[in-house]
Amino acid sequence: MSGKIFKGIWIVASSVFLASLVFIMGISYEYFTGLQKSQLKNETELAAQGVANAGMNYFDSLNTEGYRITWIGADGSVLYDNEADTATMENHMEREEVRKALEEGYGESTRYSSTLSDKQLYAAKRLPDGSVVRLSIVQVAVWALILGFAQPISVVILIALILTFVLASYIAKKIVKPINDIDLNKPEQYYGKDNYQEVEPLLRHIAAQQNQLKSDQEQIEKTALIRQEFTANVSHELKTPLHAISGYAELIENGMVKEEDIRPFAGKIRSESSRMTKLVEDIIELTKLDNGDAEMKWEDCNLLRIAENAVDSLDAAATVMNVTVSVEGTDAPLKGIPQTLYSIVYNLCDNAIKYNHAGGKVSVEVRPQKNDTVLTVSDTGVGIPEECQDRVFERFYRVDRSHSKEVGGTGLGLSIVKHAVMIHGGRISISSEAGKGTEFVVTLPNRPQNKLTEEDAE
Repeated sequence: MSGKIFKGIWIVASSVFLASLVFIMGISYEYFTGLQKSQLKNETELAAQGVANAGMNYFDSLNTEGYRITWIGADGSVLYDNEADTATMENHMEREEVRKALEEGYGESTRYSSTLSDKQLYAAKRLPDGSVVRLSIVQVAVWALILGFAQPISVVILIALILTFVLASYIAKKIVKPINDIDLNKPEQYYGKDNYQEVEPLLRHIAAQQNQLKSDQEQIEKTALIRQEFTANVSHELKTPLHAISGYAELIENGMVKEEDIRPFAGKIRSESSRMTKLVEDIIELTKLDNGDAEMKWEDCNLLRIAENAVDSLDAAATVMNVTVSVEGTDAPLKGIPQTLYSIVYNLCDNAIKYNHAGGKVSVEVRPQKNDTVLTVSDTGVGIPEECQDRVFERFYRVDRSHSKEVGGTGLGLSIVKHAVMIHGGRISISSEAGKGTEFVVTLPNRPQNKLTEEDAE
């Protein structure tokens, strides 16, 4: 970066210097040309006075080095010229400076001389007798001016280039130094400081990215830990029914079971198989939810009808537990995944029945609102201690493992509920008191933002 800044400063400074040099040379050329014209005019005035007073004798022993002097008669004929033979020279009446001198008393012109092969400055002065004295001098050429200034210009250019190099290097390092000194691990410490005002938006962006990366890293580590624990729990949960099935089957195989005990043993095997099947089904469902809703079909649903179907499916389990389940509410149309919404209601009600008292109640209420639909599932069961409420949605977490073993279940129900609610862009809250029951409140948007159809958007 410092190299680019240095290069930029170097190019700009050099360009400005060269442009200034060209401008100065132009001004100098004009200035020296003006001096030449002024000097030529003065010399012409003096020569005119000399010729007017002395006539042709004025030219005797006259030092005309650097000047060409010509005396022209009133008819334009050349009377005297210090550099050419007057007999061979043409009439000068039509020369611009001569014509002006005859008309106005003094005339000037600048033109290329074919005789001398260079650019000449001419000045002419009319004498009292009507003749004209003309002086000319070679105009200073640009290249001659440059050559004349070659040595000082070279020194100036060299000094300027050295200064430009040094200053460009110094400025580039000074500009980049604060940036190089930034501690990117703590960019917030530079907020509001004068030296970092221009890069503060970048520092804030870096800080935001670092926070996001840190959050993502923590989430990755947390997810990895959850998956590790999940794998261990799955292995343990599957091992338990498999051991039971294997044990009962081995006893029957070895003839160690009386005939009248075969039916109870078969019942145990069927029960453990059902438990294992339910566990596998829950794991598959949870895996689908973890992978998002890509393979799930979103449809227009009625949450009240879904809740009624889920409660009907649990009627037998409620009867066994002597628990009354009721559904209240009005039609609640929303856009969602039917099987996933069913899973939410089913798992909440299933838990409410299993962890209830004989003669207890479970109430399901569906309340449609303007933009959301609220599902409330409350029970009169054993309740959840306050210190355990934050963990009930973890996979395989059980408040009372001994009681959970009695009522069955996989420990994945509430985790499935949480993921299903998240997929629908909703939220879930819990309110419970040990010994007095539990209430789950699920709020689902009627039209999730990421699933709006074109018709919805219009």
